[in-house]
Amino acid sequence: MNPVVASDKLKRAEVWAEDDESVHWAGAFAVYGGYGTTASSTIVYEIEPGHRLGWHTDATEETQYIIAGTGELHMEDGSTYRVGPGSVFAIPTPVKHDLVNIGNETLRAVAFFAAAMFTQNFDNVMMPPKSHILGTPNREG
Repeated sequence: MNPVVASDKLKRAEVWAEDDESVHWAGAFAVYGGYGTTASSTIVYEIEPGHRLGWHTDATEETQYIIAGTGELHMEDGSTYRVGPGSVFAIPTPVKHDLVNIGNETLRAVAFFAAAMFTQNFDNVMMPPKSHILGTPNREG
């Protein structure tokens, strides 16, 4: 198996909140359990200006690297952090967080998760799949 993934060639899946137009992003899993890894997962994603990921918790620790764009990381304790190209941050399990694109260009990032299979629990009902729960494609076994 080729260990190199051309992440720029991966088809992004659009995700949005059923009841909040500001929650809208697109992402693709580069690797996850059984598909290139045994103990971690990686997603590449983009957020257009004025949009955000949506408040959520992850069932595993997450580390992110911002490639392009300007964002604001919001944490459940009320703290906010400005992020941009080269920013790296870690989110412990199960801290609720959100990332907002506050700039004029697409925010592009890579998120690394410390599990081969995991779920994310969003405050909003996310479309698709019309559920509060997202995660790795293998999350249901």
